[in-house]
Amino acid sequence: MISTNGMVVVIGYQLYDVARGEYGMSIARAAFALGVLGLVQFLPLFVLTPVAGVVADRFDRRRVATMAMMIDMVVALGMALITTFQIHNLGAIYAFAALHGAARVFVRPAMAAIAPNVVPVKVMPRAIAMGSMAMQIGTMIGPATYGFLFATHPSLPYWATVAILVGGSVATMAIRQMPPPPEEARRTHPVRQIVDGFVFVWKERFLLGCITLDLFAVLLGGATALLPIYARDILHVGAEGLGPMRSAPAIGAAIVAILFSVRPLAKNVGIKMLVAVAVYGAATVAFGLSWNYWLSLVCLAGVGAADMYSVFIRTTLTQLKTPDEMRGRVSAISGVAISASNELGEMQSGLAASLLGPVGAVVFGGVGAIVVTGIWAWGFPELRRARSFSQSDDA
Repeated sequence: MISTNGMVVVIGYQLYDVARGEYGMSIARAAFALGVLGLVQFLPLFVLTPVAGVVADRFDRRRVATMAMMIDMVVALGMALITTFQIHNLGAIYAFAALHGAARVFVRPAMAAIAPNVVPVKVMPRAIAMGSMAMQIGTMIGPATYGFLFATHPSLPYWATVAILVGGSVATMAIRQMPPPPEEARRTHPVRQIVDGFVFVWKERFLLGCITLDLFAVLLGGATALLPIYARDILHVGAEGLGPMRSAPAIGAAIVAILFSVRPLAKNVGIKMLVAVAVYGAATVAFGLSWNYWLSLVCLAGVGAADMYSVFIRTTLTQLKTPDEMRGRVSAISGVAISASNELGEMQSGLAASLLGPVGAVVFGGVGAIVVTGIWAWGFPELRRARSFSQSDDA
């Protein structure tokens, strides 16, 4: 998470900087180029996610994640070389970003499906909170560190990524061997397994509601794609200021994850999840309207805290309601929704910023996330009725 999130930040800033500097684009055109970056990363995710879910359910999940990290090492090496030799080409950056998206799609379902194999059910909420805490700490450290590394020399973050991913691969393979998938699952045709995964989610209305809520709320409310614009042209803090801005949501999320690892939620989890998504939208609006750097950091931390609150509840309930032989596929479907909301959200933000300006785009997205929450609370009463992690469908 340190390397992946840090690299995403510097790729975005580098693309925007090249578009504005080397290509001479206006802010509006460069914002659109950032939006295209999100689309380029989403397309391989959309195409490969069903395959990644089946792979996670049919093969050793540790090896699947490790192979994906090795592909990411290739991306980091490529970006390091074109940056070192000052090859200012948007096409090359887009190509490596697409490969980065392809690698990530195999990591997420494999890693998400491992926890229930090594953690007893009764402590799953704490385990998920601790895993989320580790993820958010990585998300917090990566962007901040990589921003300063990029300011020192633009190629340094990519060389650091290569070294860090070696460590990540070793750590992943150190996890004890997973139990083999059921023989029936290995005999089932992969295409049939893909279809079964989608049918399972469609029939489980609670899972469908959780996944689509995240999809549309973050699709509208995501402001991270426009942070390079805020750092360079609105708050005027440059790459050094961009790192802390990308880290601020992770700081808020890490604080919430730490609290949940000590004292997990117990009651009215569904209502609390919906309220957290609405707060996420409100904090996004506040960030969009802020012209003060420190206030912007506080707003971004609020965005991350609210997002972590809802993600913790949604992830715990999803894992507990999904049988092990389906976890890879359900995690993959959830992952493509998350990726769609993130990458397509970047595309939406770029397009909106080219029409409404960056401030208007962020405010519009935050209001949209609040509206989506209200619609989903009405359309999926199963979300409101979730009382606890053991009785998620209580009336």
